[in-house]
Amino acid sequence: MKSGATSGGVAGFVPEADPYYYASAETLSFLDKIKRISTKHPVNVLVIGKQGCGKSSLVRQYAAVHQLPLATFQIGILSEPGQLFGEYALENGETKYKQFLFPQALQTPNCVIHLEEINRPEHPKALNMLFSILSDDRQVWMDELGLLSVADGVTFFATLNEGDEFVGTELLDPALRDRFYVISMDYLPNDVEIEVLENKTGVTRAQAVEIIDVVNTLRGNADLMVDVSTRKALMIGEMIAAGGSLREAITSG
Repeated sequence: MKSGATSGGVAGFVPEADPYYYASAETLSFLDKIKRISTKHPVNVLVIGKQGCGKSSLVRQYAAVHQLPLATFQIGILSEPGQLFGEYALENGETKYKQFLFPQALQTPNCVIHLEEINRPEHPKALNMLFSILSDDRQVWMDELGLLSVADGVTFFATLNEGDEFVGTELLDPALRDRFYVISMDYLPNDVEIEVLENKTGVTRAQAVEIIDVVNTLRGNADLMVDVSTRKALMIGEMIAAGGSLREAITSG
């Protein structure tokens, strides 16, 4: 399970803000309203969009800007209900229940909880216990842990990739999806993507423009069926900044 570091028994850590992170005015306005709602009660946000377009970065930036602890959990490892909370394990010849970080994160005030790739569990029923956590009641009973209630100010962010091209994904249960506010992510505007390439990889302005020209050509070619994400564009930029040619950078990506 991937999660934030712990300190003093509290799940999560406050990430550093990315000075080069870009979000549209519409996205910033949406997140500002989410922050206001979170002061009244826990809130759920579903972030959808193409792979590599900054969904996870959006969650980290939200936590960083508002100085909130962040705990990230990989949903793709789940094969049964309750697996996020803990498991029975053999310890000194005795079977004991080992609590994971998820219950701690739930009970940490103002924690940002990132449910990564929420539509990729090993078994769909593995998400069943999330229904109660994400509902209006915001609590769940477990025989091993008792009644767990979501702390004040907690914000759940779930991210997912949707489409037949993503192996292992499932359609998100409509009843679960209905519990979320939804925000869609897409490619960055060209001028912003060029600036991000310059700042994050060290390529020149001319090189960044050339990279984005090629990337846009690939994105616009329906026959190739290729989606070149911003993440992939950054990888191309890093290869060029390291001395590689544009051709080498594209083919290796």
